[in-house]
Amino acid sequence: MQDIFAAVEVLAINYGLKLLGAIAIFIIGRWLAGAITSGVKKLLGRAQVDQTLVSFFGNVLYYLLLAVVIIAALGNLGVPTTSVVAMLGAATLAIGLALQDSLGNLAAGVMIILLRPYRLGDVVEINGEGGAVTNIQIFHTMLTTLDNKTIFIPNSDVLSGNIINYSKTELIRLELTYGIGYEDDLLKAKQILLDIVQADERVAADPEPAVIVSELADNSVNLTVMPFVQVANMPAVTASVTEQAKLRFDAEGISIPFPQRDVHLFNAN
Repeated sequence: MQDIFAAVEVLAINYGLKLLGAIAIFIIGRWLAGAITSGVKKLLGRAQVDQTLVSFFGNVLYYLLLAVVIIAALGNLGVPTTSVVAMLGAATLAIGLALQDSLGNLAAGVMIILLRPYRLGDVVEINGEGGAVTNIQIFHTMLTTLDNKTIFIPNSDVLSGNIINYSKTELIRLELTYGIGYEDDLLKAKQILLDIVQADERVAADPEPAVIVSELADNSVNLTVMPFVQVANMPAVTASVTEQAKLRFDAEGISIPFPQRDVHLFNAN
């Protein structure tokens, strides 16, 4: 009986010390992981790195360090660390294969944050969807359209298509096309359109707006008005110029033709 108690005492001393050591390694290691992660985040913040990227890299670094701490604690208990590392590697591979689409979005999100093709508040068009950028996340970009709809676009789709950023420059040129009849006074119609855009305070004086004959179409002579405006004023200026063009054309006797065909009937007899 004394031999059994002695054996238990020896095991308790040996493994108890190892257990206490493992707990100490885990507690101190977790604190060090948090301190290192906090320091890295501060350094990245001072370097003016995007906060989304700072948060992402901070979380990745913390969990990597925490994994090292756990492996060290298990090694102190006598657990073979090579088998633990192999198991973690296999689990990581399985998770990576299961979440490959999400990982693609994650990698694309990091590239977007680094390359900055657009920023928060920019008015963009991505894969045919237009709106203001309201959020840039690791997995998706969020747009808010003019009619207040919210669109979530996966970041992998963002990088795989064209990105049109209307906010990269201060002014953008509108191209508004209006048709008039072939029998109407072309020069008079051009002057009417030019007067409309020049009278609008939201249209830039430099570069000057222009009105050109863009096409001799089947049913109309198409005139294109090209004023330069700020991005925020694009919808309002488009609506205003279109309305004024209709009113002025009606007042000045300029017709706006619509598609029409002449049908000739022949008597078979």
